[in-house]
Amino acid sequence: MSRLVRVVGFFAVIAWTGTILAAGTARAENTERDVTEKWRASPAVTVERREMAFSNGPVQLSGTLYAPKIDGRVPAIVVFHAASCPTRDLPLYRHLSQMLPPLGIAVFVYDRRGSGKSTGVLAESDYDALADDGIAAQKMLAQDPHIDAKRIGFWGLSQGGWLSLLAATRSPDAAFAISISAPMTTPDVQMNFAVANILRIKGYSETDVSEAIAARTAVDNFERGQLDRPTTQARLDAVVGKPWFDLTYLDKTFRDPNVSRWAKEIRHDPVKTLDAVKIPALVIYGSNDPWVPAQRSVDILRASAKQHPSITTAIIAGADHDMMLSASPAAQVDPAGLNAQAPESAEYFGLLASWLTAQGLTRKQ
Repeated sequence: MSRLVRVVGFFAVIAWTGTILAAGTARAENTERDVTEKWRASPAVTVERREMAFSNGPVQLSGTLYAPKIDGRVPAIVVFHAASCPTRDLPLYRHLSQMLPPLGIAVFVYDRRGSGKSTGVLAESDYDALADDGIAAQKMLAQDPHIDAKRIGFWGLSQGGWLSLLAATRSPDAAFAISISAPMTTPDVQMNFAVANILRIKGYSETDVSEAIAARTAVDNFERGQLDRPTTQARLDAVVGKPWFDLTYLDKTFRDPNVSRWAKEIRHDPVKTLDAVKIPALVIYGSNDPWVPAQRSVDILRASAKQHPSITTAIIAGADHDMMLSASPAAQVDPAGLNAQAPESAEYFGLLASWLTAQGLTRKQ
C-alpha cells in the first residue's frame, strides 16, 4: 500500500470517527433535553425581556427591561450603576432581574452613557446628568402600558446609590429609592477612607497611609480652590515614586477645577441630598466594606432619623461593598475583579424583598 493511500485512509477514519462522535453528542443532547422535559414545571411567573432605547437630550441610551407577565400594571425599578460597573450585562445587576420580576416588579438596566450601546461621554457629565439619565428612563417606562407610572423607583449601588437618592429629589414622580453602599460623606472623604484601607490590606505602614492621604488631600484642596498648583504638584511629586503610588487612584498631575470631573464630583454632599428626599428610601451598608465608611454613615443617618422619617437604614452582617460574603479583603479591592462581583448575602436579599413588600410593591401570592 502506497504512503498516499495510507494517509488518505487515516484521514477518512478520523473524519468517520468525528462524524460518529458528533452524532453521539447530538443524541446525548437530545436525550438530555427530552429527559429534562419530563420533570420541568411551569414557573408561577414568567419574565419578558425587552430591549428599549431612550434619550436624555442628545445622549442616546440603551437598556433591557425585565417585566413579569402578569395581569395589570406593575411597579418598576430603574437601576443606577456603580462607578466600575457601567454596562447592563454585569453580574452586579443580575440578582435584580432574577429576583424582582417573580415578585411582581419590573427591572430596567441600561448601559451608562459612554458604555455599551449608549452614546455620550462620561467625562463630560456630572452626577446631575447621570441622575437625569435614570429619570429619562423612568419617564420612558411611565409610557409603557404594562408599567404603573406612579410606582417607579430607583436602585443603585456605590456611586449608583448616590444617584438613586439624587434622582429621587430631582424627579417629582419618583415613588421610592434604594441606596446600597453609598456613604453619607463627600466623594473625596470616601476615597481617602478607601485608599487608606487598600494600603493596609496590601501590608503598608500607617506612615505610608498618612503620606498617601496627605497627597490626595492636597489634590482635593486644589480642586476646591484652597491650594495653589505649585504647592499641590510638589506634594504629589513627593509620593510619585513610592511603591504604593499606583494604589492611590492619583495621576502624576491633575486638571484645573474648571475642566476636572473630580472637582465636580467632590462638590456632591449626600447629606444635603438626603435632606431633600421625601419619598420612602432604603439605605443599606455592609459591615465589612473597605470602600466606604459604613459606621460613620449610619451614625449620620441615625442622628438625623427624626428629620428623615421615610428613610430606613440597615447594616448587613458580614457583607462587603457588593453585598458579598465570600470575597477576601484583597479580592474586594482588586480592580481586576470588580466587574465579576455580585451580591450573595441572604440577609440583603431578605431585607430588600421585605422592604419592597412593606411599600406595597410586590405582588400578592
